[in-house]
Amino acid sequence: MGKNLKNIPYNNREISWMDFNYRVLEEAIDKNNPIMERAKFLSISSSNLDEFFMVRVAGIMEKIEIRSTDKDSSGLKPKQLLSALTKKIHDFYEKQYLCFHKMILPDLKKDGIEILKWKELDKDQVKFTENFFNMIIFPVLTPLAIDQSRPFPFLANKTLNIAVELDSGKDESNFGIVQVPAILPRFIKLPSKNSKSYILLEDIIIHELPKLFEIYEIKSSCTFRITRDSDLEIDEDAEDLLMEIEKSIKKRKHGALVRLEIGNTKSETIKNFIIDILDASKKEIYISKGPLDFTFLSKFYDEINDKKLKYKDVQPVNPPVGFLNYEDIFKSISEKDKIVYHPFESFDCVIKFVKKAAEDKDVLAIKQTLYRVSGNSPIIAALIKAAENGKQVTVLVELKARFDEEKNIVWAKKLEKAGCHVIYGVPGLKTHCKVLLVVRREKDVIKRYIHLSTGNYNDTTAKYYTDIGYFTCKESFGTDISSLFNFITGYSLHPNYKKIVVAPKNMRDFFIDMVKREIANAKKKLKNGIIIKVNSLVDYKIIEMLYKASCEGVKIKLIVRGVCCLVPGVKGISENIEVRSIVGRLLEHSRIFYFENGGDPKLYMSSADLMPRNLDKRIELAFPIEDADLKNKYIKILNIILKDNFNSRIQNSDTVYLKEGIKGKKILNSQMELFKIFKEDKMDQVEKCKLENSQKFK
Repeated sequence: MGKNLKNIPYNNREISWMDFNYRVLEEAIDKNNPIMERAKFLSISSSNLDEFFMVRVAGIMEKIEIRSTDKDSSGLKPKQLLSALTKKIHDFYEKQYLCFHKMILPDLKKDGIEILKWKELDKDQVKFTENFFNMIIFPVLTPLAIDQSRPFPFLANKTLNIAVELDSGKDESNFGIVQVPAILPRFIKLPSKNSKSYILLEDIIIHELPKLFEIYEIKSSCTFRITRDSDLEIDEDAEDLLMEIEKSIKKRKHGALVRLEIGNTKSETIKNFIIDILDASKKEIYISKGPLDFTFLSKFYDEINDKKLKYKDVQPVNPPVGFLNYEDIFKSISEKDKIVYHPFESFDCVIKFVKKAAEDKDVLAIKQTLYRVSGNSPIIAALIKAAENGKQVTVLVELKARFDEEKNIVWAKKLEKAGCHVIYGVPGLKTHCKVLLVVRREKDVIKRYIHLSTGNYNDTTAKYYTDIGYFTCKESFGTDISSLFNFITGYSLHPNYKKIVVAPKNMRDFFIDMVKREIANAKKKLKNGIIIKVNSLVDYKIIEMLYKASCEGVKIKLIVRGVCCLVPGVKGISENIEVRSIVGRLLEHSRIFYFENGGDPKLYMSSADLMPRNLDKRIELAFPIEDADLKNKYIKILNIILKDNFNSRIQNSDTVYLKEGIKGKKILNSQMELFKIFKEDKMDQVEKCKLENSQKFK
């Protein structure tokens, strides 16, 4: 294999992402999933695509706008990439609508749930709907005529609209616009004797258009939706970063058009009106064969309460095994390091840790990084309580967390008002590491308690994102984390950390060195091997090093949920590399790195994916698991994940992902298996404690 990156097999990031979203759509098609879960997966695939356009496609269009002809690492120029993506996205749309019309709607109907068109309503439903329109919808609507004195209005990002062709009795048509109000539910429940029946809001409005444009005859109408460039450009040298981000958020609503979705219509006149008035180019137009914006199916999921149509509830272990029989969480951590795996084990222990720190008279200070939190965060509430109780509370709130900027600004202001010292991030870097430090006075010493995590301090996503949290009070970790906070909050340089690995200081070099060590061990005929579990693998240098390891005979197993630019199974380059993606009920989010290390395995957890943005433009953290019991437990868990043949898809050398053949094999759903394992582990610990207590009593 040559040193030149051009000779290395490298799958384009955006194309690989589209392949990932296909895997999400496959879950909507898969009849092994309950029907409402399938509807939700269709919603997720639609939401994913929205964000993809707002950020990734917008970025490609900007390159074309400035006439860039630079090739990416896969050898594609911006125009070539956009052409390939457009073809892939049109195919994706076809499959989405095929899924909705031929699979989701018929299977919903079998279970007594219907989404009806106006022409399918019976007399009672028509009467109900007309009354609902007059009483609820009509007062909210604002029909807008488009003519010389009334220009085309500005339409915000992702709003659903109806264009109307009006007959004025003259030779030329007039046009109007009606915005479908987002404040009203997208679907309206209808009276029905034998089923749960619904109609979409836009279908009601379209039928009632004559009431909105009384002096005209309606010739045709058509739904449409626009997507705008929403990637913020932030001047990090601005004197007030908070104000700068608030200004940028407002600009997001006015970003350039990157996609125009038009509902199916026979009228070329109305279609051409929409295209011309929005000045949309051919590459930006997507004609849809059904309702626009499937994200409404997520709320529709919440509407349907029939448990038979959803996954069975699975409760996390609470308290986690490591915290069984401990009233004092500080004492528990002092005795032994703890690892908690969410959502198999409850996130409540993290909330309890912060709450206890806020109330404990011996706690002097709390320092924490926050990237994304829930809408009603108990973590934030505990930090506010700690400040009110006189603790020194320092919180880094990352204002640049994409699409959570507004929420984080609100939290930052509340924390400041309560007396917390709030940092808005480090100039030029996003703070993506998840770190919590509690400083406590114990007798005559100061002790530091630490929680490190692969995922956010978010009690909502912790219920369906798989993430790992690590508790320790080891002095070596305490020194490192204190130094990290000093770097984040002040003018300190990165020290030489004893335990943790930090980006952008040295994380890429660290992982490359670990791979080099496996290569050296392979050459010496020592035990070697690599297992990596991440959300995305994009970084060219790390991919190149993994290829070199494969060429030296190192067996490499990669679990990459989303984007994977590495191509496995290429003769002479990546024959020893296996890539699998797990897409299932839970969102795989934990990052785990395993190196065989000549028979003395090294295990690391991290907040970082292997992407240039994580390794070069973010503050990220990787931390070792050194306790032998914990290390062995999580190596076993990693191997269970590798054996998944229910949620897993294997990537071939042509970059196509296929489900693993299970004929004659026992089906293993690693996510459900881990729920079972943690539950059994807790039961075993409870029985062990009962036995120990009975022996003490004797």
